[in-house]
Amino acid sequence: MSPAARVAIERAISETGYVVNRAARSLVTQRTGSVVMVLSEPHEKLFEDPNYSTLIRVAIRMLAERDLSLVMMLAGDEGDRERVVRYVRGGHADGVLLVSTHAGDPLLDALGGGPPAVSCGAVIGRETVIPYAAADDRLGARQMTEYFVGLGRKRIAMITGPMDTPGGIQRLEGFADVLGRKATQRLIAHGDWTQASGERAMTELLERTPDLDAVFVASDLMAAGALAALRAAGRRVPDDVAVGGFDDSSVAVSTHPPLTTIRQPLAEMAQETLRLLLALIDGAGHVDPVILPTELVIRESA
Repeated sequence: MSPAARVAIERAISETGYVVNRAARSLVTQRTGSVVMVLSEPHEKLFEDPNYSTLIRVAIRMLAERDLSLVMMLAGDEGDRERVVRYVRGGHADGVLLVSTHAGDPLLDALGGGPPAVSCGAVIGRETVIPYAAADDRLGARQMTEYFVGLGRKRIAMITGPMDTPGGIQRLEGFADVLGRKATQRLIAHGDWTQASGERAMTELLERTPDLDAVFVASDLMAAGALAALRAAGRRVPDDVAVGGFDDSSVAVSTHPPLTTIRQPLAEMAQETLRLLLALIDGAGHVDPVILPTELVIRESA
């Protein structure tokens, strides 16, 4: 258009307060202007685990830079999954960001053939199909376990995450890499990432192995539960039992004592995950997974 026409149109936009009708635009562009984040956990975990707020905050910021909206959906049960599938297959999203997806989740097959999807953390069994960005969980577990060994701890236990998630499996693998045959089933208990599960698992470990002197817990939130169980049992931390977590979330500095933990670069993981998804939305035929290093952070619990 001519410069004069452009000036006239821009003046009219300013005077009338006109805004773009997204529905009309999408008929031409075949884009919805939104990305759906799907959290495959029960509703209460969204508000309990501080890691999710970090992911949401980063996603909102990065998408806003592209004038895209974030739609948050939960898929913790069959009814929730059906709603997600109807929404996504109904053409309401340009891409899907999967969070905390468990191995064998039926949602994955139901979303096949829809818009591009990526995952924050690998999806067990779909590593070559669904692109992802993740922390090096196995490395982080080795770092913590080696630290305990270096402190001279002899009976080192572990509380894992769910064993149908990469964090559950790979953090246990890193623990076993260091301890070898000493990583017996007697010294391993399982949690579900919640604080209550960490408390239950710690109580179970103390009943089985009352002389344990260290415990590596696969998340800070579960470690807070483990600390509560140790207090209830009259065990001093770190004098009697050293405790280490994983995440370096806000929980790590709010416990008593503050947690020695493994820092996973969660904000950077979220950024890389969104970068992969935006590349696919823009037409990239292939993107490679991104694995980010972890770091041991020493505080007062070990």
